[in-house]
Amino acid sequence: MGSKKHIIVSVSNDLSFDQRVHKVCTSLHNAGYNILLVGRIRKKSVPLERVYKIRRFKYIPERGVFFYAVFNIRLFIFLMFKKVDVLHANDLDTLLANWMAKLFRRKHLVYDTHEYFTGVPEIQNKPIVKKTWTAIEKMIFPKLNYVFTVNDSIANLYEKEYGVKIKVLRNFPVATPLIKSKSKRELGLPNDKKIVILQGGGINVDRGSEELLEAIALSDELFLCIVGDGDVIEVLKKRSCKKDLKDKLMFTGLLPYNEMMQYTMNANVGVSLDKDTNINHKFSLPNKIFDYVKAGIPVVVSDLKEVATIVKQYKIGKVIPDHLPNSILNSILEVIENSNSYKIEDAQKKLIWKNEEPVLLTLYEEVIKK
Repeated sequence: MGSKKHIIVSVSNDLSFDQRVHKVCTSLHNAGYNILLVGRIRKKSVPLERVYKIRRFKYIPERGVFFYAVFNIRLFIFLMFKKVDVLHANDLDTLLANWMAKLFRRKHLVYDTHEYFTGVPEIQNKPIVKKTWTAIEKMIFPKLNYVFTVNDSIANLYEKEYGVKIKVLRNFPVATPLIKSKSKRELGLPNDKKIVILQGGGINVDRGSEELLEAIALSDELFLCIVGDGDVIEVLKKRSCKKDLKDKLMFTGLLPYNEMMQYTMNANVGVSLDKDTNINHKFSLPNKIFDYVKAGIPVVVSDLKEVATIVKQYKIGKVIPDHLPNSILNSILEVIENSNSYKIEDAQKKLIWKNEEPVLLTLYEEVIKK
């Protein structure tokens, strides 16, 4: 490649739990690029050691309009004065700063949109917020030359809306073997019940977690482990205090990937129950699906296009007919009973980052040549 090309990758989170961004940075680093990942640091952020360089902005507001404004201003100023050949923006909340830096510095820009951003449920009832993000997207997106997203459905939405060709880079896990180093007892999980796991950093409204608790309440055979955080966690914790859920579930909060996967490997089934209430959920393909497969457990998922296609194609679990608690419960029990019939090992060999990585590296070879 000659002298190492410098790539600055931007993300608005604290870097700790974003496996997609970490995989992208590691792949580019291993391919010989000089990588700098930029994010922020929060009060509860954990120290990080990576094979590439990182920079985390301090003293950024925690959330809301002030967070996005301050972060993008800080990011733009930072990008203006750092050595860089390619700017790599993750999601719409970093795109404006990167676009402005691209214009001033005449550098290449790669955009990785992890979801249909203007369709996320959190902004649907905030017309000013949605209008602002939509205006930013409409201003910049049609002018982009290099764009990734996470699945075909979202790529088709953007291509139809903006006429830009989109590359699909699915968020499969790396093939590094997992080592089961902790037992159920060490993790606080019961030995006499089947373990259901729900993991994720966005356990929010309309993602089926409330109905999942009602399903668990109907059975004395199951124990639910929730690894993650989100808007409805406090609601779930309040519901869990009632008698019919006593000793039937635990909350771990957000955990580093390897710690989270200890719980997943000790589970019997993983669940992903997003509802078709908005366009972003409708076409989502949650990372947790692939984490469950990597951990060697079957899945129970809602009937959403991208998720159901993966589950049926690779024969890794069951698609639920609806979100009624009894339907969820019966599906979970059926999957546990028939766990040996699913093709998890076959899926583990195919749903890996190594099979997606060429999409990333090929595009970067094209960018660098120009």
